[in-house]
Amino acid sequence: MIEISNLVKSYGKRRVINNVSCRVNAGEIFAIVGHSGAGKSTLLRCINGLEGYEGGSVKVLGREVGTLSQENLRLLRRDIGMIFQHFALMSRKTIFENVATPLRFWGFSQSEIESRVGELLRLVGLGERAKSYPSELSGGQKQRVAIARALALKPKILLSDEATSALDPNTTKQILALLRQINEELGITIVIVTHEMEVVKSVASRAVLLEGGEVLSEGGIVELFLKPDEKMKHFLGEEEILPQSGVNVRLFFPPEVAFESVITNMARALDVSFNIVWGKLERLDKHVLGSLVINLDEKHLGRVLEFLQKSGVLFEVVSENG
Repeated sequence: MIEISNLVKSYGKRRVINNVSCRVNAGEIFAIVGHSGAGKSTLLRCINGLEGYEGGSVKVLGREVGTLSQENLRLLRRDIGMIFQHFALMSRKTIFENVATPLRFWGFSQSEIESRVGELLRLVGLGERAKSYPSELSGGQKQRVAIARALALKPKILLSDEATSALDPNTTKQILALLRQINEELGITIVIVTHEMEVVKSVASRAVLLEGGEVLSEGGIVELFLKPDEKMKHFLGEEEILPQSGVNVRLFFPPEVAFESVITNMARALDVSFNIVWGKLERLDKHVLGSLVINLDEKHLGRVLEFLQKSGVLFEVVSENG
């Protein structure tokens, strides 16, 4: 669907995308994640041809974006919907006319426009607000209008550039649920640019993490968060405070064992006491994962690790202090 290979993009002497490669598969929700200035929005704009690039390749729906004529680029953009952080609605036009604008631009008949706009407003839960103006809507409602407009031409791909950053947490959840619904019911591939890790965890199936215009990590959400490497931990800003005595063991619970009583069973089977330093369960996409750090006496370490090897839990010894 989208193939990016060794992409290079600069503004003057400043390189903002440096040899980036990633792939977005048809029908998935893919996240481009990074802190401010990481290059993620620039990467998104390269996908729809709003930015050119000096090196590498961006293929969308089998077409090399950088070599398309203006007419072919215009046709490609018809297959790509776009939603923005600040909605980009026309304040003097009604909600109906905001959604209808792309359809009018492409020459659809009035009956086609009325049918399509009505269908989309019902989809985003605003069927009764067609005659309202943007100033009469909440932030979440404005973003729903922007989503409806982005879907007007029945695109194959929907690009979201920090679409939830201006919204409160509850409204963010509602918009993310709507995007998941659109993905599942309409089969539209969605690419989300965000700096919010909770957004990634909620809806994305795969992600690429950018820092300084370069790829830190790429892969499935479960793999990225289940057992993060040092770069990922640094990116997340995680800091662990661990006991300096005994041995600390970090445990990772894949979806298939996230709700099993592994720790309780281990304590009973081995008759071993240990301290739980910290632990959590969290939802990643459609999966529930768990992580835990326990501290125990070094003399019990061998038996504990042997038990864990048979349990389906992933683990690593974090520190070993006498």
